[in-house]
Amino acid sequence: MTSFDAIVIGAGHNGLAAATRLAKGGRKVLVLEAANEPGGATRGREFAPGFRSAGLAHLVNRLDAEVARDLGLDLAGGETLLPTTVLDGSGKAVVLKGAYGETIDGVSAEEAAAFAAMRTKLAFQAGVLKRFLRRPPPQIGAIALGDFATFAAAGLGLIRKGRSEGRDFLRMLLMNVADVADEYLTDDRLKGLVAFDATLGVHLGPRSPTSLLGLYYRLTGDVAGKTGGQYVPSGGMASVAPAFVRAAEKAGVTIRCGTPVGRILADRGRTSGVVTRDGTEITAPIVVSAIHPQTTFLNLVDPAESGTGFVRSVKNVRSYGNVAKLDLALDSVPNFEGLPAAARNGRIVLVRSMQQVESAFNPAKYGEFSTDPVMEITLPSLADPSLALAGGCTLSALVQYAPYRLKAGWEAGKPAFLKIVLETLERHAPGIGKSVVAASLMTPVDIEAEYNLPGGHWHHGELQADQLLINRPTSAASGYKTPIEGLYLASAGAHPGGGISGLPGWNAARHILSGAKA
Repeated sequence: MTSFDAIVIGAGHNGLAAATRLAKGGRKVLVLEAANEPGGATRGREFAPGFRSAGLAHLVNRLDAEVARDLGLDLAGGETLLPTTVLDGSGKAVVLKGAYGETIDGVSAEEAAAFAAMRTKLAFQAGVLKRFLRRPPPQIGAIALGDFATFAAAGLGLIRKGRSEGRDFLRMLLMNVADVADEYLTDDRLKGLVAFDATLGVHLGPRSPTSLLGLYYRLTGDVAGKTGGQYVPSGGMASVAPAFVRAAEKAGVTIRCGTPVGRILADRGRTSGVVTRDGTEITAPIVVSAIHPQTTFLNLVDPAESGTGFVRSVKNVRSYGNVAKLDLALDSVPNFEGLPAAARNGRIVLVRSMQQVESAFNPAKYGEFSTDPVMEITLPSLADPSLALAGGCTLSALVQYAPYRLKAGWEAGKPAFLKIVLETLERHAPGIGKSVVAASLMTPVDIEAEYNLPGGHWHHGELQADQLLINRPTSAASGYKTPIEGLYLASAGAHPGGGISGLPGWNAARHILSGAKA
């Protein structure tokens, strides 16, 4: 039996953020990771001889600046923001530069001005919501002084903008992104981009109610003081996980990989540690679960300890992925028609219109994949040449829609979907098919198996109104605390959700430390 002040389950970036913050608060912390190396979904893998993927994410757009400073992350490169290029197959590109289109090439001056007006409006509204991300969500019936301060600051921000801005915020908050895009824009390519960005990773189409929330969520990201900015760190995305590991180790955290947890010890509503799968018991008064909430409570905790009602609510968390991840090994850098050479290092979005996104979503509602998918692409080896063989290139794409529960089953459906995706790429980059050395398509089922993510959902649950704030993951565990004393949640399944932000883990640790001081 070995004793620590706190045990963190999972060495993904949120688990490492929680562990680092706790260690900096004077706690003796142990992190247990089932995989043979840390990083979680930012963990890379070799998908073909000499070609590596840097993980599920292929760019950074939500890493919280305060989290990075507090943990001492040594990630460089945030000062260089990536452009976004929209390609619709016409050979005429739209290029958004700066932080989410501060300037735009490829559209009329009037359209650029309209996009700027929409961007300003949405950035302000996202800023109101951002105030709630760096602290536990307010608890109904137990609102703390800090909650009142946050509400007051948010309200003051609206008042300063005037009554009409406040009305607009309330009007738009739960709108669908399609209606908002139609209010401001006429260019189908820009409409398609905002529709794609609002729905990427969730089971919604642009005309689904509340789909604007997804765009707000993206715009809460702040890179180098720029709302909606995105970047790839110096050295590529493969440098993200090592940066979190270095910060944790510098703070004195002990990390043990290849050590899956078999059970969380709990008796009469109080945790006392964990038992690893090999039977080793490790004690600690605090256990922080930085893995999926469903894995935590359906696999590791005795249901009798948390209660049938709570277990039922966890089972009902919607966590079925809708995005496939494609990695291609290429023998040369692909040539996308219309893509400016200066934008090759950035993000490429293949989308024609908002209607295409909506039509791509429709089959997913019935357990079928899209035959005309939309996708986001990067060329990771341009930033990190070690990912490919000399002269070669890697391509990373997030493709939607690809529902976890495919009616035909992914064993049969995967080859057909891969064929569709490659044909789509060929239309935009003629000749790319001949340069493919190897292709690795990870469906949500594959993502589930590779990264231990139930349902293959990278956010550990839908980012929709009923699964956010006081309802994330459920109302009984929305403030990181759970029905079991001493057991806390710190993964993307906790507030404020997914993306490489570090906020769920950092918030959870600060909440634990503040409770200890009280």
